[in-house]
Amino acid sequence: MQNPREKLLHKSLIFKTVFIFLSAYLISLFLWIQIKDTYGYAMTATASMLVAEVKNVQVEKMWQEKGIVYTRFCRSMRKEDLVIDLACKTSSYTFNVPLTLSIMASLCLFITRRRRACAEAALLLVVVHFIYVFSLEAEHLTEIFMGNGIEAISRLKFFLYQFLWGFTDNMLIRCEPFLIGFYMYTRYNKQDFKKPIPAKIQHR
Repeated sequence: MQNPREKLLHKSLIFKTVFIFLSAYLISLFLWIQIKDTYGYAMTATASMLVAEVKNVQVEKMWQEKGIVYTRFCRSMRKEDLVIDLACKTSSYTFNVPLTLSIMASLCLFITRRRRACAEAALLLVVVHFIYVFSLEAEHLTEIFMGNGIEAISRLKFFLYQFLWGFTDNMLIRCEPFLIGFYMYTRYNKQDFKKPIPAKIQHR
């Protein structure tokens, strides 16, 4: 059984964790609302450039309206250019960001090398968002090009883009806070939390 001091320490740790989590959530939610549109535009612009290289198209124009970033792709044809406008809603892949950041902050009580852990977690977050936007646009362009005879029909290629986007949307984005929290804890958890509490020795 735990002695009163151990119980007090555990209660204090729980209180600190909850306090940090709630405080970080409110702060990150407020800040995220301010920068969400800028982040979404930058993410879509970066992913669209790579999509343009992969699909042999040009990014002709980009604009943003009410949290939705629009990208106009142009493909040069013999008779006339093919112009395609694709929309990407920023909140579709970033709605879990405040929760993810608050979990990262609350885990700082239990991990070592906090700066590196948070940096790696933030990088993973950005990579997941990049894959979401890239696979979404690549899938739509592939479907349009194959439907118009611009690309040879390849069910495997279309399936790969579709699977990549579906897996990112349904698994990574929705489980993102817990996956990143799990990564941080398992990679950088303090050794003290691994060691079992030694049993008390009773003297007779």
